[in-house]
Amino acid sequence: MSETTFPLRVVADDREPLVVIEVLRALRGVNVSVARLKLGDYSVDGILLVERKTLADFALSVMDGRLFSQAARLASSPVRSLVILEGKASSLAGTGVRREALQGAMITVSLIFGIPVLRSEGSEETARLILYAGNQTRAFVTGALQRPGRRPKGKLKTQLRILQGLPGVGPRRALELLKIFGSVEAVLSADEISLQKVSGIGKKTAKAIQWAISESAAKYDL
Repeated sequence: MSETTFPLRVVADDREPLVVIEVLRALRGVNVSVARLKLGDYSVDGILLVERKTLADFALSVMDGRLFSQAARLASSPVRSLVILEGKASSLAGTGVRREALQGAMITVSLIFGIPVLRSEGSEETARLILYAGNQTRAFVTGALQRPGRRPKGKLKTQLRILQGLPGVGPRRALELLKIFGSVEAVLSADEISLQKVSGIGKKTAKAIQWAISESAAKYDL
């Protein structure tokens, strides 16, 4: 069945800029509506959540701690998610955020949380990426694309998968962390002393976890 017969259904958050929404409406194979979303900026076919951030907002969300909290909620959702970073590097001037810190944040979002991060130069490219990602996800979900492996089903399995991406955290420790703190977001907000109260997590592991999720501690050579 063609994309024309069954267009992608995109729901855009009503706080998103009109320019991206209008470009989406002009594309073939897309039906666009606007509503208030609880999670993400665009919901595509009910199978994909897209979080769009300008580079400047991405930098600010690293500084104020919003980024990892948002990433935790997206990763805990049963729906696949994607982050699109929109804008040119020049827009980062004046933010005061180091390039290394931004790279570290992108690595954390993509590797630790398992959320792909794509770059876009502007609203038109963002709209096209939403369309392409939606079509690819639809093909994957319907079986048109081969699946490389099983994706954990259910919120608990998804949360455990996220936590096992942290240094020194295997299945048993991930389960203990979730039992003690109750959510992935709470684990990521915990300090070293609190982490050490979890069975099996000592000072070394707690310090490694803090290093992985802390923007200020992440340094990468270019």
